[in-house]
Amino acid sequence: MTQDHTSPSSGLHARRAAVQLLRGVLEEKEQLSVLLGSGVLDRLEPADRARAQRLATTTLRELGRADVVISQFVEKMPPEVALNILRLAVVELCVEGEAPHGVVDSAVNLMKRSGRSPRMAGLANAVLRKVATEGPQMWADIPASPMPKWLRPRVVHLFDEATVQAIEAAHLAGAPLDITLRDEEKAEHWAEQLGAELLPTGSLRIDRSVQVTELPGFAEGAWWIQDAAAAIAARMLNAQKGEAVLDMCAAPGGKTMQLAATGADVTALDISADRMAWVEENLQRTGLTAKLMIEDALNAPDDVLYDAILLDAPCSATGTIRRHPDLPYAKDGTQLNELFALQADMIDTAVSLLKPGGRLVFCTCSLLFDEGERQAKTAMARHGLTEIEPDLKGIEPEWGSRVGGLRLSPSYWADRGGMDGFFMIALRKPE
Repeated sequence: MTQDHTSPSSGLHARRAAVQLLRGVLEEKEQLSVLLGSGVLDRLEPADRARAQRLATTTLRELGRADVVISQFVEKMPPEVALNILRLAVVELCVEGEAPHGVVDSAVNLMKRSGRSPRMAGLANAVLRKVATEGPQMWADIPASPMPKWLRPRVVHLFDEATVQAIEAAHLAGAPLDITLRDEEKAEHWAEQLGAELLPTGSLRIDRSVQVTELPGFAEGAWWIQDAAAAIAARMLNAQKGEAVLDMCAAPGGKTMQLAATGADVTALDISADRMAWVEENLQRTGLTAKLMIEDALNAPDDVLYDAILLDAPCSATGTIRRHPDLPYAKDGTQLNELFALQADMIDTAVSLLKPGGRLVFCTCSLLFDEGERQAKTAMARHGLTEIEPDLKGIEPEWGSRVGGLRLSPSYWADRGGMDGFFMIALRKPE
């Protein structure tokens, strides 16, 4: 733990902004990426901006544990605005190891500035002084924050209670930095250059804080950031030099670059012009080429048929909570049925764009059966698709799905830092 040696007032702007972010996620149900993109932190100095984002992210990751601590020192939980201030302060005391005086003083000031009654400022002072004394000792014994009620039963249905608890522990631990290489034959060289671990599947992993753009190989485009689990999907497609390949929901471009690196003739399609700009930028940096198409995948031109298609379909993204702890609070499950229908429509479109005998990899970064195994099973029945058994390195036997393909859990590789949750399967269209 590190101590904050700055004055209490010097951190107030960052703390107030962090509380704003918490309110945006927890009350207004906006994702952090949307809030940050709206410029909510733009008036802050760079150091305060980074601190506010870190405090909000850590508080969301630790929300359940913070509430347990607060509940020990209040008769009933305070209103949401006051509760968010307390949550932030508890995390600073119990996780960040900040100096109690600065944390308590800032929380009291935030209560006053929020328009809460003087009683709430007094409550913050009394509660946080007790937390400063007793909270850090309690913290280690409190389980990881559980997934919210709209999500947890669905994940238990797919896995089991023990695995779900392990997934929640993975969410709490967060995610290291994973890298995909343009030339995987140079993996050992770049592992040494970057001080990275070479993972069994071929990705590299950096488990320390780094400035990405300053790392060796970034400027020359030797690699890009991509979760190790996500990288497996493109390898599963087994694109070959000269093949016509479609990356159907391409942004931000990690899989597009993997496919382009094989020498395939790649078309990258995405509905978002802004997100496709990331793909173009990444292709330029890495020196790889692909045809870019900004279009709704359901309206993709059918005048060209493809040898292989990668469909990383829009989904609940519940497999990425270790990277995005705001996600389970910003969403409530009400849009799931729309996503299920969209995924099925996208699979149908993808199949129609394949040549006879062509290959389709369908994947979702989801922990839900309905967005993975069920979609694959029903699509196989609708279109007569058959599973292709891919030859992939580093795959553990337990990763196999009950209907075929892979069911990846954030709890896998726990000793290495986990992975994003995914379902993926390789399918062949009838001749």
